[in-house]
Amino acid sequence: MNIPIKLTQMTKGSGCGCKIAPALLHDILSNVSVAVPNKKLIAGFETKDDAAVYELDADHYIISTVDFFTPVVDDAFQFGRIAAANAISDVYAMGGNPILAISILGFPSEKLEKSIVTQILEGGKSICEEAGITIAGGHTIENPEPFFGLSVTGIVKARNLKRNVGAKCGDKIYITKPLGIGILNTAIKRDIAQPEHIVSHIENMSNLNTAGRMLGEKLYVHAMTDITGFGMLGHLIEMLDDHQISAMINFKDIPIYSFIDEYLKQNCLPDNTYRNWNSYESKVEGISSMKAFQILNDPQTNGGLMLAIAETSTSDFETDMIANGFYFKEIGAFVEKRDKYITIVE
Repeated sequence: MNIPIKLTQMTKGSGCGCKIAPALLHDILSNVSVAVPNKKLIAGFETKDDAAVYELDADHYIISTVDFFTPVVDDAFQFGRIAAANAISDVYAMGGNPILAISILGFPSEKLEKSIVTQILEGGKSICEEAGITIAGGHTIENPEPFFGLSVTGIVKARNLKRNVGAKCGDKIYITKPLGIGILNTAIKRDIAQPEHIVSHIENMSNLNTAGRMLGEKLYVHAMTDITGFGMLGHLIEMLDDHQISAMINFKDIPIYSFIDEYLKQNCLPDNTYRNWNSYESKVEGISSMKAFQILNDPQTNGGLMLAIAETSTSDFETDMIANGFYFKEIGAFVEKRDKYITIVE
């Protein structure tokens, strides 16, 4: 009898929870410099932005990014969709429009049937079609754990480029997807997630962050990033990298999966929850409950956008988001510099 292969059981980690711990990554990159300085490189890895940005001409920039990870779900087609959406998100997070993708694929050919690999690629293709781009080629290797992702090229008008820095004191903080993704990914890996929860979870993870393309045109957006493997706290700290201002977050306002308590009671925490906290604990104050700790450090896979919106333009922002059918939630504000980067109010 053939036993169905569970992709999530073939790997140690899953999704953006596979990321190297942020503190370790910082130590590694701090010892690496750009080999050939290039005046046309607008954003490189040293800026912690979501993608690299290169000047094409005076009015346009090229956006280049790459992202891949091991399975977060057992359905091969849906895994392909989620991985592709996650990679494309970095272009949207810079205010850009994706134009081309190259696939990155690894799998154990002796353990994984060709039909399953085909389904992964078909899933990635389907998301690229939704984004209006083509997978033009790729690279595949033999690997003991399956992984999939994309290298994505995008384009943005120079005046529309958004960075993860640039927030101003008084700006309101919004996010565009609920948190809890890593927690449910862990429940799936443990085979305890409820089928109805998996369905809505997959829809959330494969939802393209196309709002970023529209928001790139808006002057009221002072900074923008997407929330992925470093959790909400980690990516918010990146927005505060120079610590000239701080952030105040109202935990009760943060959108969370409605069913998440069921899995928190079963201690469904990704390993990166603790690694994220170990990297950022010294920069955060006010976390008093276990639930806040679990949610705020939870590694997201294709999480939503996080935005700094001009205090005087929040009504314009909300009107634009509603008119285009995009979800959003205000969760706090950027404030005058405090001792800590982030203060959580529970």
